[in-house]
Parts: sequence; structure tokens; C-alpha cells
Amino acid sequence: MKPSSAQIDLFDDAPVYREAPRPAPRKRPAPAPPLAGWDDEEAAQRLEQSGRFKVLRKLAPRPIIPRAQSAFPNLAVLVDTETTGLVHARDEIIEIGAVAFTYDDEGAIGDVIGIYSGLRQPSDPIPAEITRLTGITDEMVAGREIDFATLEALIEPADLIIAHNAAFDRPFCEKLSPAFASKAWACSVKEVSWADLGFEGNKLGYLVGQSGLFHEGHRAADDCNALLEVLARAVKDDGTTPFSMLLQSSYQSRVRIYAESAPFDMKDHLKGRGYRWSDGSDGRPKAWWIEIDDELREEEIRYLRTDIYCWEDAEPLTLRLTAYDRYRA
Repeated sequence: MKPSSAQIDLFDDAPVYREAPRPAPRKRPAPAPPLAGWDDEEAAQRLEQSGRFKVLRKLAPRPIIPRAQSAFPNLAVLVDTETTGLVHARDEIIEIGAVAFTYDDEGAIGDVIGIYSGLRQPSDPIPAEITRLTGITDEMVAGREIDFATLEALIEPADLIIAHNAAFDRPFCEKLSPAFASKAWACSVKEVSWADLGFEGNKLGYLVGQSGLFHEGHRAADDCNALLEVLARAVKDDGTTPFSMLLQSSYQSRVRIYAESAPFDMKDHLKGRGYRWSDGSDGRPKAWWIEIDDELREEEIRYLRTDIYCWEDAEPLTLRLTAYDRYRA
């Protein structure tokens, strides 16, 4: 079948194909000039007040100011990584973003004082699935390296490192640079009760949208800026913010209890209570384990003694964890 743009002269001895004339390209209309006296925010508010619309505001990154100009005494750094896979011992970081901001002891967020974003070429080609998920290609990272001097200058003075899934990001970051190893870490997934605050999920996309925002792109530094705004927004009438809740959680100690040598037929009981299995391959004890708030320690020991070991003198291995220890590999 010939293209529809071809015409055949049926009266010629040999058909002749002639190109049909192409229509003139349409010109895109010029963007309409803003209406005189138009106020975007006022229009958005009027739509919302009607009860029939919900308007999302485009997220605008905060301006960066010198550290000396911020009146807030403490420093935190949000980090996000893109990697070639899920296993820190084998896979590598291909992008890291960091946003440093100040805050006070009550959890009020102050000013952004630095941002870093860097790509890194891994040892092997980026898997196709990772490129599909992240948009990062081998061409984008070719010859690229992390500027460790700049990145570590943000990390070194930080009082707290925050990641949206710190159990994933911390091992990769510590493998990348020793500057991350001695820092206190907090996880904005596990240490904020998003459901209690009215959010439908804890994925960043849900949090951003339900905070009335949207942002373009999902690169590491972009996601750090988006998370900062979500953490900074008051979610209760008293002005409580997710960040203030996260900060208070980071101060609390937790305990990890290993049910070593637990009877095999008790595994379903342990699993149902929230215990997870460690096969010992990462240097941890080969046992079922759970991590809980420090104040729940005695109750958990009592459960193990009466329901699992049936021995009142049993002393399960217990490790106390602070923000300096949590989320390590």
C-alpha cells in the first residue's frame, strides 16, 4: 500500500506517483499576555474556596545564603542517592544530591546554606532498568566524578543527616565517603508517622502532592528540595511540622534484640510479632531480631522469656542504638 500522500494517474501507460502538496505548517499561537491585574495566588485561592478544586503550587527551591547569615544554630543535610542496584556491597552510586539547611532546637527550619548535586560513572554500564527508573544514562555519567571536597564540606559540620529511607542510603553513602560514617542519621520514612498526620502514603510523590506542591524532575537534588518543603510545612493547628517530629525521634534511643537459639517451631510467632531473620552474612548474629523503642525493652524481654524460651533467666542479646548507629549496614 502506498502512502496516502501519493496520487496515481490511472490514464498513463505507467503510473506516475506525484507528491500531494503539503499543508503549510501551523504556527503555534503566541502565549497570551497576562491579564491586567491578574494574581495567580488569588485565583488559586478562589478556586480552592469553591470546594471543587485542589490547586498544586510549583515547588520553588529556597535561596542559598551564607552560613554566617543564618540565625539558626544547628545544621542538617538531606541526602538522596541514585544507584546501580539495591545491594551496597556490590552496587554503586551514580548520583548524589545534598541540601544543607539550618534549624533550631525546637525543630524550626531556617535557611538553606548549600546544595550539591553530582553524577558519577560506575565501574560497569548502568543496567537498563535503572536507566528506566532514574533517567540516568551511561552517556550522562561518562567521565563524571563526585567532587568530594565540595560534598564533604557540606557534610562535615552537619549535626544530622536525613534520608528518605536511610537504611538504603546510609550504607551507600558510607561506602562513598568516610565523612558520612560518624554522623547521626534520621529516616524521614520510618521516623515520621505520616499516616497519623493525614497522609495516604510515605512515598515522596504522595507527600509532595498532599502538601499542595509539585516539582519537575526526580533527580537527587530536586527530591531533596521537595522533601525539605514537605518537612517544613505545619501539619497541626499548633504549628507542629514533620521535621520537628523527626528531630525528636532522632534523639530517642532504640534497642535491637536478637532471639538467638530460639526454637525453630517458634519462628512463625516471632515473625508475626515483627521479628526479621538475619542469616549472619552481614556480620550480625544469625537469629530473628527486632528493633523497638527503648521503653519497650522490658516488655519484649518478658515476651521472649515466657513465650519463646520458656526460661525466666534467658538474656537475649540486646544492643542499644542511637542516631549514630541506626541504619548502618
